Amino acid sequence: MKKQLLALALTALAATAANAQANDTLAKIKSTGSVTMGVRESSGVLSYTLGDGKYTGYHVEICQRVLADIQKQLGLAKLDIKYQPVTSQNRIPLVQNGTVDIECGSTTNNQARQRDVAFAVTTFIEEVRIAVKANSGINSIKDLNGKNVATTTGTTSVQTLRRHERAGGVDFKEVYGKDHADSFLLLESGRADAFVMDGSLLAGLIARSKNPADFKIVGEVLSVEPIAIMFRKDDPAFKKAVDDSIVAMMKSGELAKIYDKWFMQPTPPSNVRMNMPMSEALKAAIASPNDRPMEAYAAK
Repeated sequence: MKKQLLALALTALAATAANAQANDTLAKIKSTGSVTMGVRESSGVLSYTLGDGKYTGYHVEICQRVLADIQKQLGLAKLDIKYQPVTSQNRIPLVQNGTVDIECGSTTNNQARQRDVAFAVTTFIEEVRIAVKANSGINSIKDLNGKNVATTTGTTSVQTLRRHERAGGVDFKEVYGKDHADSFLLLESGRADAFVMDGSLLAGLIARSKNPADFKIVGEVLSVEPIAIMFRKDDPAFKKAVDDSIVAMMKSGELAKIYDKWFMQPTPPSNVRMNMPMSEALKAAIASPNDRPMEAYAAK
């Protein structure tokens, strides 16, 4: 019996140690000399692919700078960054199971997600809008009655639309894209009449489409959402390292320069300019760094 109890105790101790290691991302990075960054293939200028396994964008660059600071903090001569493409559907599970150490895409920080993962301080604030074809005749939520509305699997935008005060009595059908590019294709091909998503993502997809003049962003602002870099829960040392790096960029003015580069200047590969000045909400978040969820913004 004593041997059995000892074996059980050792098993429990090993499991505890394994869990501690899983939630100690800094130790994992230091021991392996590598880190896995979750990236998106078509999340506007926040995170997207250039092809051949190369990824770039506003949040990708912020994460690269954060990881450079962590490399210095850990005294590593070299840090191998592995890029793991994720989708709206699998990004949280891949962070939870340790496949991805830091997710640098377009994830909204909300209370439901905070039960499963943790977020850095807010680095982008998004307004959810509606994209339609320019000749569609759709200009507001009420015009969506009887229409097909595209949404990307795993996102919250259409749920937000349904909850909007002006959506009462508006009956529309949801059609699903596996990622943002696929959802935009539903709109482009006529299989959807509208695509509800973050305004910056819509603007980027339109700017990079074959005929940008064929599309427009219309209607009411459906919600204001804080977007942040995501990582595993219960890892305060890693959160502090990430937050400290981002806050330093905010205080030095470097983050504002990164924003200008991605939202106001031509971006690769097609040198399209988003021309999206920084919002007052994001300016406020930079002046007073915080990791408040979406619900805190809605309460205002």
